[in-house]
Order: sequence, then structure tokens, then C-alpha cells
Amino acid sequence: MLTIMKRSSWRMPLACALIFTPMFTLMFALAALPGAGAALWAQDAAATIAVDVRVVTLPVTVRDKHGKIVSDLTKDDFTLSEDGHPQKVSIFSKESELPLSIALGIDTSLSTRRDLPLEINSARRFAHAILRPVDAMSVYGISEIVDEIIPFTSDLKTIDRGIEHMHMGSATALYDAVFVASQSLESRHGRKVMVVITDGGDTVSKTDYQEALRAAQISEAIVYSIIVVPIEASAGRDTGGEHALIQLSQDTGGKYFYATTLPQLDEAFRTISDELRTQYLLAYYPAQRLADSDYRRIEVRLSGVPGGADYQTRHRAGYYTSKSH
Repeated sequence: MLTIMKRSSWRMPLACALIFTPMFTLMFALAALPGAGAALWAQDAAATIAVDVRVVTLPVTVRDKHGKIVSDLTKDDFTLSEDGHPQKVSIFSKESELPLSIALGIDTSLSTRRDLPLEINSARRFAHAILRPVDAMSVYGISEIVDEIIPFTSDLKTIDRGIEHMHMGSATALYDAVFVASQSLESRHGRKVMVVITDGGDTVSKTDYQEALRAAQISEAIVYSIIVVPIEASAGRDTGGEHALIQLSQDTGGKYFYATTLPQLDEAFRTISDELRTQYLLAYYPAQRLADSDYRRIEVRLSGVPGGADYQTRHRAGYYTSKSH
């Protein structure tokens, strides 16, 4: 069993449906669609028939060779494939207005004691900069336990109070925290993001890296890792844990940062905020295919874009058709 402290219960999953009327008018709100899909209901006077239809949503970040965000692309500039099979982009948005759900995890173990006040101040500024009334943030303290300090809320005063009252621990259950935060994000709607501030070490998790990665991929969370390394050449530095966080971020379409000073922490949070405001949202309905694995790999390319050869697209590597953990 994972050691998890919960100060409030999480929301239960919301039902979601696409509705066909007898006139075959399709009515839906994109904000109500979870990334994994929805139920399509065909109804006549005698019966209601449920047909499973999946829509895959994909936030995409594009940067040029100088690292500058590219924000002027159109739907026709993107091509999508799933396991090598071309897919039609059914929904496209240049700057997604979908609500953001952000799970913020802060390492409060003894190894981060010196830098914790800086991390807390920087995290607070990030919350104030990124959250809109339609968005929500939850806050976790990560030590030998995973402490859900604040459940999802858009109230900044509540978030401030929670961040300020974090308590130091003795060890780090980092993979447990990724797993638990992923499960809380899975039932959320809109774009789902996880931000983890840590020195990269994991010492007491019951969950291993592969389980944490799968949970993040199932929840469709974009993971941003801010790796705090006070002493670059420290003999006790956990480079294996750092590499695991880097891979986790890359596989989920996020980004990793190294930060040793407050300005670097603030810059990492600014970069995350900028990306979340300028993402493209692509969505498609994949054809049903028989496969040995329930994991589908996604590839996004740019076609016919001036200078596009020097552009880099970043998105999650794939998704699971099964929700079982």
C-alpha cells in the first residue's frame, strides 16, 4: 500500500457523452471530453444504443531552432500518424482555451531543506501567473509520504496557505507521488499537467519507475520536471533519478529543467506558463485496429512549412487504450 495523506477527497469522474438526436445533429462541448474518449449515444423512440467512440486529444508545442515558440501554424501544417498509420486531424485549436488541471508536487525531504523556501516562493508566483478561474491546481508535499495538501481548486488564497504550510520529511517517495497525482488527474477534463520540483532522488517509493510512467501516460498528463541540484558535482547526486525524470518528461510531451538559483526556478516556471498558453490542440478519431499491445504510439510532423525543417514538435509519445493500471 502507498502511504498517502489526504486532506480532502478527490472529485469523482464526471460522465461524458456525445449525443445524437433523431435529426442526427451532433452536439458536444470539447471541454467535457476526456482525452481518452466518450460514449456515443444513438436514440430512437424505442431504444437507446451505446456505441464506443474514442477521440484522442494531443497538446503540441512547436519551437524553432533558437528555442522560440512558433505560434502561427495552421491545421494544414500538421500531419498525424498512430503506429505508422496516417490519421485525420478532426479538431484543431491554435491556443487551447480548455481548462488546465495542474498537479504541483514539491519535494520536502531533508535533501531539499536548504532550497525549500525558494521553491515555495517560486511555486506561489507560478500559481498566480498561470491560473484562470476555469483552471485548477492541486498541491502535494513529497517526502516519505505523499501528502495531498490542497485538492484541486482555483482559489489562490487556499493554494498560498497550502504551499506555505508544507512540512519537512526525511525521505522521498517520488514515483509514488507521480502515480498518485496521475490518478487524481485521470478523471479531470481539459488539459492535464504535472509539475514536480525535486532533486531527482527516490528512496522509499512502493511504486517503480515503469508503473509511475504508465500512470502518467494513462492520465494523459504532461509532466514538467524541475530538477534542483544545489551542488553540481556532489558525490551524493542521484543522476539515475534525474535521467528517469528527464525520460518521464519527454515521453509525456513535457520538458525538464535544471535549477540551482531562484532566478532559474522562476525562469523554468515562466517557460512552463508560456508553453501552456501557446500550445496547439490536435484531436483525431483513430480507426479501430487489432494489436498485440494496448499502447499506441503517436507521431506528429510538419509539412510544407517555411523553415519547418528546423522546427521541433513536442507531444506525448502515445496513449493506452486500456485504463487499467
